[in-house]
Amino acid sequence: MKQHLNTLIIGIAIVSTALLFSNAFKNRNKRDNTIRVTGLGKKDFVSDLIVWSGSFMRKNYTLKEAYADLDHDNESIKKYLISKGIASEKIIFSAVEIQKEFDDVFDANGRRLKSVFSGYVLTQRVQIESNEVDKVEGISRQVSELINSGVEFYSDSPQYYYTGLSTLKVEMIAEATKDAYARAKEMAENSGGKVGPLKRADLGVFQIVAQNSSEEFSWGGSFNTSAKRKTATITVKLDYETE
Repeated sequence: MKQHLNTLIIGIAIVSTALLFSNAFKNRNKRDNTIRVTGLGKKDFVSDLIVWSGSFMRKNYTLKEAYADLDHDNESIKKYLISKGIASEKIIFSAVEIQKEFDDVFDANGRRLKSVFSGYVLTQRVQIESNEVDKVEGISRQVSELINSGVEFYSDSPQYYYTGLSTLKVEMIAEATKDAYARAKEMAENSGGKVGPLKRADLGVFQIVAQNSSEEFSWGGSFNTSAKRKTATITVKLDYETE
């Protein structure tokens, strides 16, 4: 009786072990029965929104006179921009920044003796946000006319944006998905199979760089604003079952 029981236990153990190996083999094959591909979506576009700003300043010993001088420059800048075809509501002036300046006084040996108040420095910024990209871009390059008129004006580089970015991104994701599927289909057919259901999808980083540039991509995503003509790219990683 004991011998029969031992034989039965051994038999069950053998069958159980065989089943475990069989399931492991099936699961392994199931896990390996996957194609992983990466697709690329790419679009060139031209910015349709420009943001350009600059600053101007005045210095005077009295605050009242400094304000009067700055107000005069404010009006000169506004008239100049309107004469160039910019609507008055597009011209935005910031609040005035006030700073006191002091000059150091030294003795004959170069030792600092004291600081003497030399005047108030008032600074104000002006900004234009417009869809008339070419017009504003041209004005940003002609600010020497303002300087020649006596305004101490400092121009910033224009920043370029695209208002249809959300729609563009959707189109690029569709393009990248189509590209990935084509790759998966080719890989499956070369292996004698076909593409099955989609198991997983991961969206890559959205990148915007200047067209035809050597600008580097960033792991966190690039967003170029200095170039009017740009190239956007995005990747998708897809896992398909194969049949």
